[in-house]
Amino acid sequence: MEIDHPTTTELRRSILLENRFLRAIYEDWYELLAGVLPSGSQPMLEVGSGAGFFRDHVPGLISTDIWPLRNIDIVTDAQQLPLGDRTLRAIAMTNVLHHIPNVRSFLSEAARCVVEGGALAMVEPWLTSWSRLVYTHLHHEPFEPAATGWTFPRVGPLSGANGALPWIVFERDRPRFEREFPMWRIEITRPIMPLRYLMSGGMSWRPLMPAWTSGPWRALERVWPIRRAAMFALIVLRRVAC
Repeated sequence: MEIDHPTTTELRRSILLENRFLRAIYEDWYELLAGVLPSGSQPMLEVGSGAGFFRDHVPGLISTDIWPLRNIDIVTDAQQLPLGDRTLRAIAMTNVLHHIPNVRSFLSEAARCVVEGGALAMVEPWLTSWSRLVYTHLHHEPFEPAATGWTFPRVGPLSGANGALPWIVFERDRPRFEREFPMWRIEITRPIMPLRYLMSGGMSWRPLMPAWTSGPWRALERVWPIRRAAMFALIVLRRVAC
C-alpha cells in the first residue's frame, strides 16, 4: 500500500491492536511518557497520534494528525499548530519528530504553545552501533546520522524522514540546540529498548517471537548494555524562561 495515505495508517492501527507483542511495546512507551508529563490545569497535546492509543493512558489528551483519521481531534501540521500562546502544559509524541521536515519550526511552535514549566516529551529512534545496523539494513525509512542539517525534503508525511534526526539535534548538535532554543532545557535523553521492537516485527514484519516472550525479552533488556545497543530514546525537554 502507498505509505503516504490515510488508509495505510488505519491499517497500522489494526496491526498494532492485533500484534500483542508490538502493543506491549507501545504500552511501555506510553507509560514512560505519561510518567514525565507535568500536572496542571492546561490541556496536553499529542502530535502525530496516527495509529496509536496514547489517549487511553492520558485522559483528556488532545490528539492530532496531519490526516483526518478516526479518534483524531485536530487535523494539523506540527510545524503550524492552530493553538494560542501558552495554552498547553505538555506536548507528547511517539516516533514523530524524525518525520518533521523542519524541526526548528516545530520546536519554535511547541515553545510558543507550552507554558513555562511545561514539557515536550517523545520516544524516538536513537543512534548506537546496533541501531545503525538495524535501521540502515532492515528498515525502510532513511537513517542518516551524517546529515549536516536538521531538515530534509518534504516528500510525504511518512515517507519523508531521517531516523537519526533526534540523535543529531539532541546529542550530536546539542550545543547548537542550546544556543538556538534557550527556552528548552534538555532534561532527559534515556536510551531504551535494544531488542524488543525488532523481535515484535514492528509495523512491517510478522513477530519473530510469540507474544508471551515479551516479558522475558524485557527482563533481558534490563541487563543489556543499553548505551551501546539501544534503538530508541526517551527525550524530555522542559520549557523554561529565557
